[in-house]
Amino acid sequence: MDIQVASRIERLPPYVLGRLKQMIYDRRKAGADVIDMNMGNPADAPPDPVVDKIREAVLDPRNSRYTVSAGVQNLRREMALKYERKWGVELDPDTEVIATIGSKEGFSHMCLALLGPGDIAVVADPAFQIHTYAVILAGASTVSVPLGNDDAFLDRIDNTLATLTPKPKVIVLCYPHNPTAITVEPAFFERVVAIADKHQVMVLHDFAYGETCFDEYQAPSYLAAPGAKRFGVEFTTLSKPYNMAGWRIGFCCGNSDMIKALSTVKGYYDYGIFQAVQIASIIAMREGDPHIERQARKYAQRRDILVEGLHKLGWEVNSPRASMFVWAKVSAEHLVPYKGSVNEFCLAMVERADVAITPGEAFGAGGAGYVRMALVENQQRIRQALRQLSRALQNPDSADSD
Repeated sequence: MDIQVASRIERLPPYVLGRLKQMIYDRRKAGADVIDMNMGNPADAPPDPVVDKIREAVLDPRNSRYTVSAGVQNLRREMALKYERKWGVELDPDTEVIATIGSKEGFSHMCLALLGPGDIAVVADPAFQIHTYAVILAGASTVSVPLGNDDAFLDRIDNTLATLTPKPKVIVLCYPHNPTAITVEPAFFERVVAIADKHQVMVLHDFAYGETCFDEYQAPSYLAAPGAKRFGVEFTTLSKPYNMAGWRIGFCCGNSDMIKALSTVKGYYDYGIFQAVQIASIIAMREGDPHIERQARKYAQRRDILVEGLHKLGWEVNSPRASMFVWAKVSAEHLVPYKGSVNEFCLAMVERADVAITPGEAFGAGGAGYVRMALVENQQRIRQALRQLSRALQNPDSADSD
């Protein structure tokens, strides 16, 4: 039988990261010790009290039953308390907070709830892949605006909303930014709200790295801007600050009508997150602030080692104030053997240096020439990765590595 997939599948671009993951798997299967800095997948342990609580909760058979897709009430209340404590934002846990199976699932289903054929979303370039692909999977289209964190960037969005027909329905933002790690100040979101009001568009803000901050920087919440809840929602996750990526728990908070639309979609798609995970997540938010601070210090130390090492390679890189990534421009000299393609460069580094890093082109045309490197390996492994990269770059015709 000739299987015909939906047109939304055919609209998706080739997933270069799938090829990269396959190469990592093949190398490891062959016995290679690949240092994987490709994915923002925390390798450190969750807080001990959280692990203790889930052990206890798993033993209660009541927690193995179906739960509610929006999240148990105490969990949503704890997230509301956290927003008030950390960002001064008041949320109604019953109408303005919903639990999601990680922020990625919540964002994807929100796009399904808000967008359809003929609709347009404004997305920065470069952007985390799901910010583009979720829009496409919903049947809508994206228009790319070169990324920034200043008035010039917001001017570009303002102009796009004023001149494009049909007018875009949604603005997608992400700060601290994935993949580039650039950050903003509170005034940025105040102008976002003004633009949303002016053009009557919705705002989706991915705040996944909002608690992974360094050097006394505090990432602002979109929802803390006056009037923000009138136009948008914000997605958070426990994956990064608490090292709970595999637990798959996140939140969408903000505009009650948008939350209701997401809840409707989720009601058809899932029966909620394993209740033991929800119970343990309450403990994470209630007791985990010291853990977040310790983890951020670890990332900052790794960042400093990596940035210094990349500078020695001759790459252009700024030291990020937040996120768990370093965004670096590969020197043109190092791309010459790969015809200037950072995609081919990254694939070659897996085979020739046993180091996996993400090509910036995977995030859009604006990522050409750049790579994203995750701070998930310990300091010793990061130093080792730098040595292996250096050897591979010094001798492009040899595959020498430790």
